[in-house]
Amino acid sequence: MAKREMSYARTLKAISEVSETITSDMLLEDILRLIVTVTAGVMDSKICSLMLLDEDKKELVIRATQSVSDIYNKKPNVKLGTGISGKVAASGKPITVTDVKTDERYLNRDVARKEKLCSLLCMPLKVKGKTIGVLNNYTSKPHKFTKAEIDTLTTVASQAAIAIENAGLMVKTKVIQEELESRKIVERAKGILMKEQALSEEEAFRKMQKYSMNNRKSMREVAEALILTYQINK
Repeated sequence: MAKREMSYARTLKAISEVSETITSDMLLEDILRLIVTVTAGVMDSKICSLMLLDEDKKELVIRATQSVSDIYNKKPNVKLGTGISGKVAASGKPITVTDVKTDERYLNRDVARKEKLCSLLCMPLKVKGKTIGVLNNYTSKPHKFTKAEIDTLTTVASQAAIAIENAGLMVKTKVIQEELESRKIVERAKGILMKEQALSEEEAFRKMQKYSMNNRKSMREVAEALILTYQINK
């Protein structure tokens, strides 16, 4: 009974830790590392890996794992719809495998033999019905995953997917904000050139662009330097 309660407490703690990243300002790479570390702990995994879907190439890429094995970590990307991970990503449904060393659907059976991997529970990472990746959990011995274990990983994967999606949105928002700020600075510098050198808007922009290219500076750097010079000499 004590062991069961301890396992339940550990499960709740894992879900809580992953859930907390949803509203955190952690970097995406840190979130991914936390997810695989926490998941490996609660599932007693020999290896836990998280693969994200590259939508342009239609393939899954390993983005995080708590494994120190170069053999496993350098596995080739998996095309959507192929192998266990690819099928899970394509269908959006989990797959359990009794022994990956002998299952013909598993693409890297040689790696599995070298790393002594056995059973696998592969869970999709889904946000609003869209699969963005998979979470792989391996054991070192034959294991029949229970409904409780599958339910636990389903919950963790759901929280993890939301955290990953939010982190991606935060990065995109930050990029957009930086682009808008850069545009404002360039516009301000352009206005200064137009006023001080009696240039047209197009002439002012081209002059800044030429200086940027010749000196290997970004347009924002050129604009900021121009504004600073103007303020000093004003």
